[in-house]
Amino acid sequence: MTTIVFFEPDGTRREVTANPGETAMEVAVRHGVEGVDADCGGVCACATCHGYIDGAFFDRLTEMNETEDAMLELVEDQRADNSRLLCQVKIGPELDGIVIKLPGVRR
Repeated sequence: MTTIVFFEPDGTRREVTANPGETAMEVAVRHGVEGVDADCGGVCACATCHGYIDGAFFDRLTEMNETEDAMLELVEDQRADNSRLLCQVKIGPELDGIVIKLPGVRR
């Protein structure tokens, strides 16, 4: 099991467990994390699973593809250098302890 620490929009800290191969979006939805709507169900088509990845983990993620980059343009006013769509963040042991802040939380 891999631990993910989410900070919900109101600042609430939620520590949850994830199975290898799940996406951070799937984990957030399964645990009822506020701020992850996942309207498209994880097919990288809506940007409602936007999150900010802690710098200590950002370089451990797979590279962003063109589709994800285009979807993040939809949240341009909230986009930051550490923005990712959580449906594109695959969980593995190298991400144990990853911290993800959701929009609304001070980055």
